[in-house]
Amino acid sequence: MIPTPTSTGSPGRMPLRLLLAALLCSGLTSPSPDAKAQDVLMPPPQISTTPPAVQEYQQQNQLQVFTPAGFALPAPQVLLQWGPLTLRPHPFYRFLYGDGIASAQSNHVTTAVHYLAPGFLIGIGSHWTLDYTPAWTFYSSSQFRNTLDHSVTLAGGTTYADWILGMSQSYQSSSAPLIETGTQTDQETYSTALDASYRFNTEMSMDLTVNQNFRYVPQFEDSREWLSVDWLNYQFWPRLDAGAGIGVGYVNMQKGPDMSYEQFQGRVRWRATDKLAFQAHGGVEDRQFLSGGAPDLINPVVGGSIQYQPFENTKLQLTADRVVAVSILTTSSAQDQVTETSEVTGDLNQRLLGEFYLDVGGGYHTVKYVASTGGFGGRRDDYYSFNMRLGFHLLKRGTVSVFYQRSDNSSTEPGFTFTSNQEGLELGYQF
Repeated sequence: MIPTPTSTGSPGRMPLRLLLAALLCSGLTSPSPDAKAQDVLMPPPQISTTPPAVQEYQQQNQLQVFTPAGFALPAPQVLLQWGPLTLRPHPFYRFLYGDGIASAQSNHVTTAVHYLAPGFLIGIGSHWTLDYTPAWTFYSSSQFRNTLDHSVTLAGGTTYADWILGMSQSYQSSSAPLIETGTQTDQETYSTALDASYRFNTEMSMDLTVNQNFRYVPQFEDSREWLSVDWLNYQFWPRLDAGAGIGVGYVNMQKGPDMSYEQFQGRVRWRATDKLAFQAHGGVEDRQFLSGGAPDLINPVVGGSIQYQPFENTKLQLTADRVVAVSILTTSSAQDQVTETSEVTGDLNQRLLGEFYLDVGGGYHTVKYVASTGGFGGRRDDYYSFNMRLGFHLLKRGTVSVFYQRSDNSSTEPGFTFTSNQEGLELGYQF
């Protein structure tokens, strides 16, 4: 358990502290400084690296709608334990067959893909986790390179006096077909996040965040980005709060002009009933290009989500976002570029016949490329996606599922338009 501070306060103080910790560690306190380039292949399910002590806080978060019954696997089992260290492997295999997959611009091919990821999670006491997942990808088409990718994440959380503290450090290397580049693209990312929350009294609190993201993409544009977003919050009721935030960021580019930017935002979070929750944020970003003479880029930054759980085994979610991020693309005329992305996505989780678990999702994304030399970069993508996964639990901790994804990208620039259909089988096990 995370230690409880001994300072005195009103009877309602501890639940509010639990709420802050859940918000802090669920990623609601600040936006990510980097918008990841979208993969062409359907991504595999994500493994949670949240430490056990933090999970206890999240389970008491009054602003979230919980996962439908049965979707989550049983409580983790420890395969090996040595003092405070525990080992929990999570092997995963996927077979995928798809068409319209870009091996190079204007060259979209059909291929089978075998994906093997024998990852493992190390628990360090109840406050820290370290996850390492190597992933081998084998393509049947000779127009792709077989790859070995790596993902490492260290995450932790604790309290100190009236502070709630969290951090994460991750490294990822990958080589996958990307919509943005229209080809199989090597990249490495190093990401660091530091979070702190402090409660002044039963109504007022603040959230402080610092993010660092380094991205290295051979043959394209490397970038190093730093961002801090700080919020001042007021809690009207246990299930309703609002806040005002200020963010400042700086981007160091390998080839083109560096950038700095400021964000001014407000947000509201409301759990209207036990089955319905809303979140919304909005504001403006002013981005400056530090050389080249381009004017400031002023954009709205908005987003929100609605979660609805009408029945124990059913969950619906609708999300909308508009973000500005650095593109990894460079051109001789545009130098580096910035992407303005607007998207709307929806998701349905449904348990069927007591044994099967259905996940259906889809969305629309529009991406506009703006050159750092000023003006529209000349490319706009309109991307539609639909995906479905049907699975069941095997041997309590194992999962077997089949999936299908259809994606359609319409681009104003030749070589980036495609339609892809992908289907396959997944096998996984989590200790």
